[in-house]
Amino acid sequence: MSRQNQQDVRGKRVLITGASGTIGRALGARLVAQGAQVVGLDIRPTGNEPYPVVACDVTDDASVTTAVADAVARLGGGLDILVNNAGIGGPAPAELPPGEEVRRQLDINLLGTWRVTAACVDALVADRGRVVMVASRMAVLQLPLAAAYGASKRAMVAYADALRHELGTHVGVTCVYPSAVRSPIHDSTASAGLSLEGMSSYEPLEGVVDAIVRAATSNRVRRDVTTTRRGALEFFVARHLPAVSDRIVRRTLAERARAGAFDGADLAVGVVRRHREMA
Repeated sequence: MSRQNQQDVRGKRVLITGASGTIGRALGARLVAQGAQVVGLDIRPTGNEPYPVVACDVTDDASVTTAVADAVARLGGGLDILVNNAGIGGPAPAELPPGEEVRRQLDINLLGTWRVTAACVDALVADRGRVVMVASRMAVLQLPLAAAYGASKRAMVAYADALRHELGTHVGVTCVYPSAVRSPIHDSTASAGLSLEGMSSYEPLEGVVDAIVRAATSNRVRRDVTTTRRGALEFFVARHLPAVSDRIVRRTLAERARAGAFDGADLAVGVVRRHREMA
């Protein structure tokens, strides 16, 4: 997108959730460097972010209400851009009953986004603001052994659709669909022996930040924004040719399971056994 199709970010009042993490911190630093006023929310602020970060537990109603009020006050009482970036991943095979890990991902990725957005609605409407949802490629292209993450991100997109219908006269709502970025969000999945290396391609952090900034500042509100050319192709295929994307994922999973990629992973015992039976 050319500069002439983007609004000047200088002076824009921006609130970023997950502001101390990999994407949130890089995004906030970029916006500050471009002249925006940025305040972040994070459950564990590091204290060395290049902008103020308010401690906030997005799974707690009272914490969200208090933290958002504090953040908006620090921004001078207004809000131009909300970036819902807070999120977690983790191992969650679809064949197993939903436990604490599943509930935690849904509460942070979906309900946390909902809580923060609802707390910001009045300020966003008053200032004709923007909401950017940092979704995931897995919102449209589900990968195995991570059902909770994909389900939470797909539900986040559904929430964005509803929000767009309700607030669209005054507030723009855009979903951004990054693939995997190297960050601690993948640590728990790797520790469980369910790394998606080989099934998911990592992309540069800088490109994800670029896409979020484009989504937040485009003159014309865009419904969906992908982060790479490959991501745009995968998005198109998943949306319009789902049977094709399903075959690709199933074939890749079978190859990795038979090659021993998940050997020793308790949560993948069923997947490994079934694929070896079919070999």
